[in-house]
Amino acid sequence: MKEILYLEVPTPDLDAVRTWLQQHWIPEFGEKTLTPDGIKLKLAQSYTPDMGDIADISVFVWSVQRTTYLKAFRDRTTAISSEKKVLQHLTTEIRKQFPNQYPEPPEVNLSQQSIFEALASQYPLTVKYFQKMPNGEYDLKRVYWWEKRWRDSIRNPQQPQQVVFKGQGTGADSQSPITHDQSPMPNYDLIYIGGALGVIHAAVMAQLGYRVLLLERLPFGRMNREWNISRQEFQSLIDLGLFTAAEVESLIAREYVDGFNKFFDGNNPKHLRSQILYTPTVLNIALDSEKLLRMCGEKLRNAGGEIWDETEFIRADVERSQVVLQVKHLPTEAEKQVSGRLLIDAMGTASPIAWQLNGGRAFDSVCPTVGAAIASGFDPEVWDADYGDVLNSHGDISRGRQLIWELFPGAGEEITVYLFHYHQVHPDNPGSLLEMYEDFFTILPEYRRCDMDKLIWKKPTFGYIPGHFSVGSSDRTVAFDRIIAIGDAASLQSPLVFTGFGSLVRNLPRLTNLLNTALKHDLLDAKSLNQIRAYQSNISVTWLFSKGMMVPTGSNLPPQRINSMLNTFFGLLAGEPPAVADTFIKDRFDWLTFNRLALKAASKNPALLPWIWELAGYQDILRWLGSYFEFARSSLVSWLLAAWFPALVMMLQPHLENRLPRLWLWLLTLSYAITAGMGRPQKFHGEQLKPKNRELLQSKGKLTEAGQPINEIN
Repeated sequence: MKEILYLEVPTPDLDAVRTWLQQHWIPEFGEKTLTPDGIKLKLAQSYTPDMGDIADISVFVWSVQRTTYLKAFRDRTTAISSEKKVLQHLTTEIRKQFPNQYPEPPEVNLSQQSIFEALASQYPLTVKYFQKMPNGEYDLKRVYWWEKRWRDSIRNPQQPQQVVFKGQGTGADSQSPITHDQSPMPNYDLIYIGGALGVIHAAVMAQLGYRVLLLERLPFGRMNREWNISRQEFQSLIDLGLFTAAEVESLIAREYVDGFNKFFDGNNPKHLRSQILYTPTVLNIALDSEKLLRMCGEKLRNAGGEIWDETEFIRADVERSQVVLQVKHLPTEAEKQVSGRLLIDAMGTASPIAWQLNGGRAFDSVCPTVGAAIASGFDPEVWDADYGDVLNSHGDISRGRQLIWELFPGAGEEITVYLFHYHQVHPDNPGSLLEMYEDFFTILPEYRRCDMDKLIWKKPTFGYIPGHFSVGSSDRTVAFDRIIAIGDAASLQSPLVFTGFGSLVRNLPRLTNLLNTALKHDLLDAKSLNQIRAYQSNISVTWLFSKGMMVPTGSNLPPQRINSMLNTFFGLLAGEPPAVADTFIKDRFDWLTFNRLALKAASKNPALLPWIWELAGYQDILRWLGSYFEFARSSLVSWLLAAWFPALVMMLQPHLENRLPRLWLWLLTLSYAITAGMGRPQKFHGEQLKPKNRELLQSKGKLTEAGQPINEIN
């Protein structure tokens, strides 16, 4: 038997495809007979059947991953002259009958029906299992709200909602803020919006002596995902003094012996099948994320900070000496204002500030991600809790997406499972959390054997993880006067396994030191703040990797294409020494390693280059070349300077910082760029960040008791 056709038919309705194939499709040549799962065609070598040399072609369909697949096999090795036209006709007609579809969530009026009632007909399994979760109705509302907000942002990229206004509250580009609270407005050094990633950084800055306010739209401490990281990355929180070693141990819910990376290769040629890639030190500790947030919240409050939860950001007015925020307390709908020296946007992918500052191009790609923390219910033989499933696919492209799983055991019998895909942002196809959840609840038993009705659901995990295709360190705006973005709002992530949390934690010493310097010297203008970013030149060159995992909207790729690409590359890493894979996945690879692996991949699978060209197009290829040349340039600069320049900068600090603060900030930024910016974290020196900066500045007459610079008051 010879396989001669493999298609993905983008519909979960297997019966409809089989019925169409058996009853409605009329082949141009051959005699069709029905089989239980499809049809059989008798084709002759000539177009006239009576001329002999007849071959049988079997066409059948099956369903997996909530979609339908079709294959055709010939019962002989040599081709029949008419088969090409027959298969082309079949492909054309089935594409017409079952085109790509990108369903929209229904409009919901919660004053007339519950979220369960509104979504039950379109997403029955999603409603069924959210009803079994604590706070399931509330969380499903959040899923729906997030998707609607994301879609609105994608479809109005040229007219993002204006939420940042410049001026003294007056002027052509500003409207006078309305005062709803007649009491004196409290003043802070830092105001964070977003209580997940925001509270980690806020707690660090509060312990340095700054007056900090954290605003959170949800009840504080609730998380819509769990966090995994390695000890190596998490060490930065100990180095910064946020946690003691004992506290870190108390936050670890599970530490794994190893992690697995494996992609489905059943339809790949033999030379593109790969062994399991073992990554024992990647994402190998599962954190108790809600305990982490609570502990950061306690440290923030103990250091004099405040948390206003269930409070929604409305707008920010940037003035000469402060930024004034208008916010709403959601339970009471009371609006009030608050002011601070600097606003830090940690609102994530849906941040209206990020959208406004980048003119609608806040992100180039996204990973719609869904899943759940499951308290118990998996049979013991399903999974060994000492291991994590870092990246896994159990099938080929499904309805325009290559679905990828992650599985991480937690404390006791708890297991957290994620399902995501790399997605090209498109107004006709923004990416759907609700569609993904229906997939998740349908195909979880395919991925890991389980009885869905025996699982005890703890909470859902979901979100949009952004990606930005950087050409250089300044091609994305992360700051405005007195405003700066961190985490997902700054597209702070890497193409493989690190989301905003992992990237923020790895870069926290860099971001904290630079921000501390800017605050001490009141360098809070856009030009200065835009230097404070966790850009890595070596990560920017890998965005083409994530581009290669996206199916363009409206396209129909060979179903096995993305798994073939993933198996090519991960197969190479599996054959390398463990340190190479660890370095690459943790974004610490250098120029020589990248080039060696790229050339090795191209030699193993020469089709990679035309495949990438087809997926990316010439414009993105040219754009990527810019990233590559920037990586090469940065690598050369780092090679020349990294061994001695950071030490020189620290020697110059006593002489430069107070006399020429702007020059000092630039030199410090450059020092980090040639070390941390190349994936080699700069050794942290505790003396760089001393606590009680507030007292230090006040003793030097730099700050008033309210935390404002003296020169601003005068």
